[in-house]
Order: sequence, then C-alpha cells, then structure tokens
Amino acid sequence: MQKLLAELAPAGPDYELARAIDPTRLPAHIAIIMDGNGRWAKNRHLPRVSGHRAGVQAVRTTVETSAQLGIEALTLYAFSMENWKRPRAEVETLWRLLRHYLGAELPTMMKHGIRFSAIGRVDALPAMVRGELDEVIRRTEHNDGLRLNLAINYGGRAEIVDAVKALLEDVRAGQAEIDEAAISARLYTAGMPDPDLLIRTSGEMRVSNFLLWQIAYAELYVTHTLWPDFTRAELLEAILDYQRRDRRFGGLGSPVPSGDAWMEPAGVRVR
Repeated sequence: MQKLLAELAPAGPDYELARAIDPTRLPAHIAIIMDGNGRWAKNRHLPRVSGHRAGVQAVRTTVETSAQLGIEALTLYAFSMENWKRPRAEVETLWRLLRHYLGAELPTMMKHGIRFSAIGRVDALPAMVRGELDEVIRRTEHNDGLRLNLAINYGGRAEIVDAVKALLEDVRAGQAEIDEAAISARLYTAGMPDPDLLIRTSGEMRVSNFLLWQIAYAELYVTHTLWPDFTRAELLEAILDYQRRDRRFGGLGSPVPSGDAWMEPAGVRVR
C-alpha cells in the first residue's frame, strides 16, 4: 500500500481512494474479464485492433497498481478458446500485441517483483508466442511479489476437463482420491488462492467460461466502463466495494440492508 501512495500525488482523487482502502482486508486474488475493446473502437469509428492497442495501457496500470497494493495474485482473461473464431487478421494482431507487451513490460515486472505465468492450453499457441511466454516465465520465476496470470487460449470447462483427466491418471495409479481438493490441485491455478473478487468491464452480466471452478464464492463487480477506459481509480473503487461486502460463504452473516439493496443479487455490484 505504501508503494502505491508514494507514487500518487497527495490529495489527488486516486490518493484519497487508496487511503480509504483497508490494507488488512485486500482481496488475495483478483480476476478480471477485460471486455469492451471492440466497442471502444467502434464508438470512435476505428478498427477493432485499435481497441486492443488502447487496452494495453489499462493492463499496464492494473498490473502495476495491483503489485503496489500488495495483491497476491491477478488473473487477466486475455484470449478465450472461442476467440479463434475472430477474423484471422485480428487474431494475428493480438499475438503481435502480446509479444510487444511481454517485451516492453518485463523491466516493470522485474522492478515490482512480479512473477508471470500463462494459464490455458498454451501448447496450441503459435511457436513464437510460446517462446516469448516461456522466456518471461523463466526470467520472473524467482520473483516473490504479485503473481500475474494471463489466461490465453483459456476455457473454464476445458480447464476442468484437463484437471479431471490428470486426476484420473493418478487415481488409476493409486496416487490420489477423487475429491474437491484433488481437482483444485490439478487446475491451472493450483497453489494459488481462489479469486476473492471478479471484475468484468463493459457491463455484460456473464462470466464467459472464466475460472468456473475457482469463482464459486468470488464477489462480482461489473462496471459499464469499457476496458481501454478502465483506470486506477476504477480498480480502487472495485476494491473498496469488495471491502464493504459481507462475505458469508454460504453461512449466516449480517442482516439484509433495508432500502433498494435487494435489487442487486448478493455478491454482485453493477457500476
């Protein structure tokens, strides 16, 4: 937290938001569905790829702010298995942007002690992309700060299928029992806490096959902001909203607030 405050101008709006955050109740793991790049570009009469390029700054700000806050893990949904259906030119542009991002941001990752990983069926990615990913993973593997996961060629159902296949092999070998812990230990995110906070930009009310197992008890925060316009202030506001939640995990908690609070499902906020 002090690292973030040191970067901000005193008395500025971001500074005041950061000061309002309780550093003892930060979400250990934040997951984000980065949605709205295409609509951002369309609203400006630009090609879709312009939205993807603009979204890189939001990634940079979100990652750096999370590291400065002391968040343990951040998972960003970058490319789903369904995204292969998009025009070939757009997909190839996404790979170029990813390679540029990895090279440009490696010094920042090292500065903040960020450990990078890619989750998903990464073996199906183009060889040059896999090479860049492997290099950044190798260079950052000993860092002990924020764990940054980029979900690429990712699908929540596919992840569960892969975990079950791995578990069945161990069961047949007599090395495992089938239970929730055994499945969790074979997910792409094994060894990390499940997301406490799931943020979705662009206002869409769906989870889009993202971390289906892991978000069972995540708090959901949906903003109408399109991803390229997602700022440090919006991330801080999402965390503050999370800290106002009564997390019950299926048990009993505080009484339901009076007024219009019933209009939003428990655990979901729309901004």
